[in-house]
Amino acid sequence: MERYSTSLLGLAKTLLLTTDGSPFSDGAVQEAIFFGQACRARVVVLHVVHIDAESIRAANSAVMKRQQEMAPHLDQIRKMALDSGVEIEIVVLGSGSPEKTIVEQARLRKADVILMGRHGKTGRLSLLVGSMTAKVIGQGFPRVLVVPKDFLITGAHVLLAMDDSPNSRLAALEALSLGRTCMTLQRLTVMSVARKDDEQTRAREMVDEVCARCREEGLQFVCEPLVQAGNPVELIVQAARERKADMILIGGRGKGFMGKMFMGRVTENVIGRAHCAVLVVTG
Repeated sequence: MERYSTSLLGLAKTLLLTTDGSPFSDGAVQEAIFFGQACRARVVVLHVVHIDAESIRAANSAVMKRQQEMAPHLDQIRKMALDSGVEIEIVVLGSGSPEKTIVEQARLRKADVILMGRHGKTGRLSLLVGSMTAKVIGQGFPRVLVVPKDFLITGAHVLLAMDDSPNSRLAALEALSLGRTCMTLQRLTVMSVARKDDEQTRAREMVDEVCARCREEGLQFVCEPLVQAGNPVELIVQAARERKADMILIGGRGKGFMGKMFMGRVTENVIGRAHCAVLVVTG
C-alpha cells in the first residue's frame, strides 16, 4: 500500500503512544512514527506497568523487571524514530490504575492525541477492543486513535459516523478541520444510522449539514452523504469496509448515564470490529 505525507491528525505537535509490547501494538507504533514524521511532532512512548504490590520496594522491583523485559521492544521503537528523524521520549511507569495514568501523562505532556493498539476480533467486548483500550477511551481524553495490528493509514478516505450527540457534533468539527489540513484526503463519507424509519429525516439533516459546510468552505474532496436504518455498529463497519476507508471518525461516550451506555457500546464495538483505524473524539 502506497504511503503519503498526510495530516490526518491535523496540526498535532505531541503524540502519546501507549504500547504493551505485544504484536497488537504494532499498528499503533508504526502510525505514531509515521505521523510523528508527517506532522513533525514529538512522540512520547508510554508503557504503564500494572502494580498490585503493597510495598513501594516491591512496586519498584516490578517496574524495573518489566522495563528489562520491554527493552528490546522499546529499543526497536527508538531505532524507528531515529531512522525517521522523529523526536522521541520513552517513559515506563508503574500504576494501580494504568488507564488513569495514561490519560494523566497525556494531559501532563500536552499530547494532541493518544495512539493505541487493538486486540483481536473474537470474544467479549473486552477482548474485541482490549480492556485497556476500552478503559482509556472511557476516561474521556479529547482524541484517541485506535489502530489495528496490520493496518496502514493512507489518508485518502475518512468515514464520519454521526448521531445527534454533543460528541458526535465535535467529531463533525474534527472532520472539517481535517479537511482543511489534510491535502491527501479525497473522500469524506458522512454517515448517520437511524434505528427507526421515522428517525431518517433527522439523520439526513445532519449529514447534509456537514456536506453543505464542506461546499461552503470550498474543501477539495468529495463529501458523500449516507443515511441507513438498522444496527449502527454493523452498518458503520460494513460501510467503512466496502468504501475502503482509512479511518472512522466517531464521537466518544456522553457524560450522562444513557450517553455512556449507548454511545460507549456503539463506539467500542465499532472499534473492535472495524478493519481500519478509529479516531474517537470526546468533549
